Amino acid sequence: MPTRNLPNDPHLDHLRKQAKTLLKQVRDGDRDAVALATEFHPVQTLADAQLVIARSYGFPSWPRIVRHLELVDQYSRSPHRQEIGGPLDTPDQRADEFLRLSTLHYGEDDPARQRSAEQLLEQFPEVARSNIYTMAVAGELDAVREALVADPWQAREEGGPYRWQPLLYITYGRLDVPHQVDIARLFLEHGADPNAGYLWQGLPSPFTALTGAFGRGEGDQPPHRDRVELARLLLDAGADPNDSQTMYNCGPGCPPPYDDVHLELLLEYGLGRGDGGPWHERMTTAHPTPRELLEDELVFASSAGLLHRVELVLAQGTDPDGRGTRHPGFHGHRAYEFATVLGYTEIADLLRARGAAPVDEVHELFAAIMCGETPAAGPELVARAIRRNPYLPIRAAEIGRSEALEPLQRLGFDLNVVALSAPIHQAAIHGHLDTVKKLIELGADPELRDPSYGGNALGWAEHGQQQAVADYLRGLSRGR
Repeated sequence: MPTRNLPNDPHLDHLRKQAKTLLKQVRDGDRDAVALATEFHPVQTLADAQLVIARSYGFPSWPRIVRHLELVDQYSRSPHRQEIGGPLDTPDQRADEFLRLSTLHYGEDDPARQRSAEQLLEQFPEVARSNIYTMAVAGELDAVREALVADPWQAREEGGPYRWQPLLYITYGRLDVPHQVDIARLFLEHGADPNAGYLWQGLPSPFTALTGAFGRGEGDQPPHRDRVELARLLLDAGADPNDSQTMYNCGPGCPPPYDDVHLELLLEYGLGRGDGGPWHERMTTAHPTPRELLEDELVFASSAGLLHRVELVLAQGTDPDGRGTRHPGFHGHRAYEFATVLGYTEIADLLRARGAAPVDEVHELFAAIMCGETPAAGPELVARAIRRNPYLPIRAAEIGRSEALEPLQRLGFDLNVVALSAPIHQAAIHGHLDTVKKLIELGADPELRDPSYGGNALGWAEHGQQQAVADYLRGLSRGR
């Protein structure tokens, strides 16, 4: 039985309750509980049940998972929960508001926040020199230098509204101001940690200073204007290049178009090698290894048709059949399976030349479907295909393969299937108007809501700023 991921913002009390419930269920003969105990450890006492819970989450012992949760609590921050628009009566209130407005926090980030920060600075220019954090964000190089001469400890002291180190306020800052690299260099010279970071709402992938410099991610936030200089400065100072959140934010966590700046730079400094750095040591099994990071990137790049990325990753000696962390968005597929199914011939040929195993009959069926064919397949093969990846319609919609939708439906795939989203949500957010129309023609529900945010197809189109799709969906609503 594979291990499972801890929930967001995990708490020890929740795991203790899980262990107590497991003990009771095993004593009552519950089939699933007994199977879990059989897989990980016989359960007779509460300590046994705690060990099973720990191992089911990928930790070797109960003390190890307890220590992990202590570290999560220590490093966890929730900057996206900080409200703006409060009173500005005191200097401290104005300073905190300025920092909230001028930095990325990966919640409801909006360029308008940075404009509001600039307006606040115009109204209260003294805010820029309120403290070491505002000085950093505002680009007040001379003020930072004077402050560090007076008290060098400020270079690594957590503070401000997010309880971040000053280096993070620079790399997540998005004001168009000078001296950011020079200020970051000053902080590093005075003892700032180049691996500074935090756990966003307790998630095990750290949002580091490097992550902030490269930006992007969900919501496609802009990189820092000095991203390459900042990142190189951090890496020269000892930042570990095996940065899992940067790899996600500049890969599967953001929409196209893609560039390879982050990947080329991180590979230059050792991405895929070493022990994973301090964050991997802290998060242990909850954090990917260097090898897994490269394998994840290979699978993603093959699924997105990014030939140069595939070449870069394979040049590191990466296993062409490696599955990395088995990211849920990849549904367990290998890089070669994606390349074959999605018709990325050059990538498929390159992977095969490097030793990737051939696809089986299920993936041959997938490849035919994605080309718009309805192959003659027996019911047993079709059933296996649907079991293996019931979410294929989501992928087809995401990349605008309208021709695959009828074959999928004929073979029994559900065009309203929901994972984190449904096919019509993906077609809408990526602006594939013909695919949206085809889905609706085939019976897909435009009012279907996603489980995370409760958005319908129109909401996804609006979030992706896909005006043509949004106008079409509004027209459907008016016509009902």
